[in-house]
Amino acid sequence: MEYGTTITTALGFDAAVARTREALAEQGFGVLTEIDVQATLKAKLDLDMESYLILGACNPQLAHQALEVERDIGLLLPCNVVVRRDGDRTLVQALDPQVMVSLPGLPALQPVADEAGRRLNVALQAVADA
Repeated sequence: MEYGTTITTALGFDAAVARTREALAEQGFGVLTEIDVQATLKAKLDLDMESYLILGACNPQLAHQALEVERDIGLLLPCNVVVRRDGDRTLVQALDPQVMVSLPGLPALQPVADEAGRRLNVALQAVADA
């Protein structure tokens, strides 16, 4: 089952993070949280891994619409966007908002998922084009 969208960018990691933040903002998403997985695993487990950042992105208007349909949907809101290194390339990944519709089986969430997906795809394409 595909549950996300992934793009590859020619940008280095730091530039991809910056462009991803900009592209998300252009589509009405704010970054509420940031988890530096690489630093966390190093600090807590003394493990080394490639650059890996999870951005907790949220579009308040779309989140509100989804929560009005189903309060428990907060568990499935498509908020995580990952920027990570994979060998010599940088990947940017976002959860497919259709998961928010398919799992609970609530058709009323379809318009919200469609709009969130459209906006996330535009943001990812902007990073890919950078």
